[in-house]
Amino acid sequence: MERTSFPSFSRFYAWCGLFLGAVLSALLMQPLRLLPMGWAVYLLAVALYAGLMALGWRIGTGQDRRTKTTHQASAAAQENVTDACPKILDTSVIIDGRILDICKAGFLEGEILIPAFVLVELRHIADSADALRRNRGRRGLDVLNKMQEESRLPVRIEEKDYEDVPEVDVKLLRLAKDVNGAVLTNDYNLNKVAGVTGVKVLNINELAGALRPVVLPGEEMTVHIVRDGKEAGQGVGYLDDGTMVVVENGRRRVGETIDVEVTTVLQTSAGRMIFSRVKMEENKAV
Repeated sequence: MERTSFPSFSRFYAWCGLFLGAVLSALLMQPLRLLPMGWAVYLLAVALYAGLMALGWRIGTGQDRRTKTTHQASAAAQENVTDACPKILDTSVIIDGRILDICKAGFLEGEILIPAFVLVELRHIADSADALRRNRGRRGLDVLNKMQEESRLPVRIEEKDYEDVPEVDVKLLRLAKDVNGAVLTNDYNLNKVAGVTGVKVLNINELAGALRPVVLPGEEMTVHIVRDGKEAGQGVGYLDDGTMVVVENGRRRVGETIDVEVTTVLQTSAGRMIFSRVKMEENKAV
C-alpha cells in the first residue's frame, strides 16, 4: 500500500525564522542609532543581527521537524485504519445488539459493512406476524440506526448481492471473500461453516466467554438463588454474565441472596457451570 506523502516545508520555515530574526534585530537597533557610530556599535549590531537571525533559523527548522512528525503520525494512524479488514455484520449479531457497545468501546478497527441482503432479511423479521420475531427485528433496526449515529467506525451499506445464491449465510461468506473481510456473528453454525471455507469469523459469544472472570475452587461469591436444581437439595442461581451457579443444599434458600464457596468449575460445550456450597452452613459445621 502506498504511504501518504506530504510536502516538506523546511526551507519555508527556516527562511521565515531568518526574516523574523532580521526584523527583530532592526527594531532593537533603533536605540543604538542614537549613540556615536564607532567600531563597538558596529560589532554590537553584527552580533545582534547574527544571533537573532541564527535563532530564527533554528526555531524555523525545529518547527519543520515538529510538523513533519505530526504528519507522519497522522499518516501512520490513517494507514492502520485502512489496513484493517472490513467487518461484515450478519443478522444475528445485529439483533443481539452487543456489537454497538463493542464498537463504541473501540475494540474493533476498520470499516463496518451492512450487506443489503441482511437488511432485507432484517426488515422481513421486523414485519413478521409473530410478535417475538417482530420485536427482535425492530430491535435490530434500532441497533443499526444507533451504530450509524454513535459508532467510532465508518458504517456503510454494501449493495453487492448474489442473486444466484438463496441462503443469506452463503452470501455472507462470498462477500467476505470478495472484500477480504471478516464476518461478525454469534451464529454457531455459521461459525463452523466459515471455518471450513477459510473465511475469518469473529464470534461475539466467544468474546463474551473469554471476558468472563476466572473462578477458582475455594473462592467466595454472592449469588441469588432463583430456582431448584436437578438433584435433590440443589438450588440454582446465575452470575451477571449468565454463568449458572449450582448451590449444594440451596433449594430451601430459593429467593434469597447468599454467600457461597466454589467447590468445582466445569467447562462444557454449552458454557461454564460453577458448583458451590452455602458458606454459612460450612461455618456452622465448624
